[in-house]
Amino acid sequence: MDERKRKRMISNRESARRSRMKKQKHLDDLMSQLSNLMKENNEIMTSMSVTTQNYLNIEAENSILRAQVSELKQRFESLTKITSVLSYNGNDNGISNDQIIYESSLADVLIQNESWNYMYHPIMTADIMQY
Repeated sequence: MDERKRKRMISNRESARRSRMKKQKHLDDLMSQLSNLMKENNEIMTSMSVTTQNYLNIEAENSILRAQVSELKQRFESLTKITSVLSYNGNDNGISNDQIIYESSLADVLIQNESWNYMYHPIMTADIMQY
C-alpha cells in the first residue's frame, strides 16, 4: 500500500507541475498578445491623429476656397454690372450720358483700387493652420 501511495503522490506532483507549466505558458501567451495589441493600438491612434490633422487642414483649405469662390462670384457680378454700363450703345433706357460717364469713371476707379493681384499670392492661412 505504501508503494501505491508513493506512486500516486509522485504522479500527482508531476501532474501539478505540468498544470503549472501549462498555466505559465498560457499567461506568457496572453502577455505577449497584450503587448502586440497595445502596440497595434498605438499605431492606430497615431494613424488616426495624423488623419484627423490632415482632415482639419483640408477642411480649413476648403473653407478658404469657398470664401474665395463667394468673393469671386460677387466680383464677377459687379464686373458684369459695370460691363453692362460701359457697353451702353446709345439706346435710350433712361440713363443720361453724364450718368454713364460718371459710372464709367467710377468703374475705372473701382477696378484700379481693387487688389486684383490677390490671386497671385499664396494664401498663408492654410500654412498657419498646420501648426
